[in-house]
Amino acid sequence: MKKVVYLLCGLLCDRVVWEAQAHALRADYDVRVISFEGLDSMQAMADKVLADAPARFALAGHSMGGRVALEVYRRAPQRIERLALLDTGYEPAAPGEAERRAVLVDQAQKEGIAAIAASWGLPMLAPANRNDPALVQAVVDMVGRMSAPIYAGKTRALLGRPDATDVLKRIACPTMIICGEEDGWSPPERHEQMAALVPGAQLRLIGGAGHMVMMEAPGAVLQALQEWLALPTTTYEET
Repeated sequence: MKKVVYLLCGLLCDRVVWEAQAHALRADYDVRVISFEGLDSMQAMADKVLADAPARFALAGHSMGGRVALEVYRRAPQRIERLALLDTGYEPAAPGEAERRAVLVDQAQKEGIAAIAASWGLPMLAPANRNDPALVQAVVDMVGRMSAPIYAGKTRALLGRPDATDVLKRIACPTMIICGEEDGWSPPERHEQMAALVPGAQLRLIGGAGHMVMMEAPGAVLQALQEWLALPTTTYEET
């Protein structure tokens, strides 16, 4: 039986964001990609992951999905065989964050989700990658498959996220933290802080990529995930 690997999607992302890695990994693993349309809390998103998961599984999350992965670990650390966090964060909502996010949510509600595809999606890419028509179109199309209510719900989940600092400190499984070197939304410095908090964590910075690292540098991310999946397992001991 193949080992189960969950890949969790971020805000305004669907399975396309993981497409290159999921396709390659399915040769050796039972890969399950989860997005969170219709849910508006980290708790509900974590429940969705755990509902159908086996007793032990590998878990990777991107952006908002990384925060969901940390909530899953908070709830069921003994079930997580290994953990990967990509272009994400761990702090609670910052002062003024709700107001900044509300601007885009309001625009989506008034003008439709397509209205923010460029204003939200382009800054997620490294500057050089914003000139790649196929990549830009893939991001725009992905955002366009969402809706204003989906965006509002996921934004509520993000704004209600708990502080995961203590979760990071308690992680007791093989962990890799991955970030695009040109991620202006969740920069490498944050991931260096996360790696310092997680006992034994490995850090991978991916050159030439921004926040959508799996789409911008698919081969490099696949290699990092393959290395992560090959890390020796450890026996969970609650601390």
